[in-house]
Amino acid sequence: MEARQTNSSVPKDYLDLVLSDSSGSISAKYWDASKTDLETFFPMCVVKIQGAAHVYRDQLQVKVLRIRKADENDGVSVTDFIRSAPVAAEELIAVIQRTIESLEHEDIRRIVTFCFDKVKEQLQSAPAAKSFHHAYFGGLAYHMVRMLELGEFLCKQRPFLQRDLVQAGIILHDIAKPAEMISEYGIVQDYSNAGKLIGHISMAAQWVTEAAIKLELDTGSNVVLALQHLILSHHNLGEWGSPVQPQMPEAVALHYIDAMDAKLQMVEDMLVATADHQEWTPAIRGLENKAMVRLKL
Repeated sequence: MEARQTNSSVPKDYLDLVLSDSSGSISAKYWDASKTDLETFFPMCVVKIQGAAHVYRDQLQVKVLRIRKADENDGVSVTDFIRSAPVAAEELIAVIQRTIESLEHEDIRRIVTFCFDKVKEQLQSAPAAKSFHHAYFGGLAYHMVRMLELGEFLCKQRPFLQRDLVQAGIILHDIAKPAEMISEYGIVQDYSNAGKLIGHISMAAQWVTEAAIKLELDTGSNVVLALQHLILSHHNLGEWGSPVQPQMPEAVALHYIDAMDAKLQMVEDMLVATADHQEWTPAIRGLENKAMVRLKL
């Protein structure tokens, strides 16, 4: 949304709008906006409009006739109009909390709780990334929960994996992303200074040390060392942001669980966005710009 003035001899204020919902967006104009209108409406607010659609320069546009902010009587939420995780944030947070409570190692559970509490409120809406995967409202919590499901399965299939470390690593690996990215309603506007200068991987490793100090635990213990290694190695390669490569069984598992969920979500998201009559999807940036095909069997 942007307040502008017409080019007429007597300039008049108007609102240049983009109206959006989960299906897409459309340009709109609200002419003869009052001073009150200019002070009432702002980007990302939910509004109710009455308008008329017309074609302008070969593009569909809406002329807004009436507009007001949505209220409780409308029975709508901002999540009805933006892309969001397919599971409610409250359910996702509850799953993460139950997993933390199920961790048997007391020091691991206390450290993970400390880090989780730092971003619990932001996790209600935080995306997992700016564009590549789970880049929407509640995307980070959804990513964590899907990974926790994979981790639970792998730990049962591969008993040599220490479940507490795998599940703790999943919760901690991206825990600092809400502090790394400046987002509103799941849309990333920019990266914070700490995000640009330090990054979520190093920030999360620092939080583990901070937790150990606050909880009066040995900062040089194997528990702290293991949790930091899980965080620092989960991107696997230096060019992908990891200062070290996985050198613990649980770190190997964490990297591939993370990669699997992220890449499959990219595929799923592109399939959903591709019309049913199209055999091939557009190229997927996170998959080496490869397109996916839906073969009819």
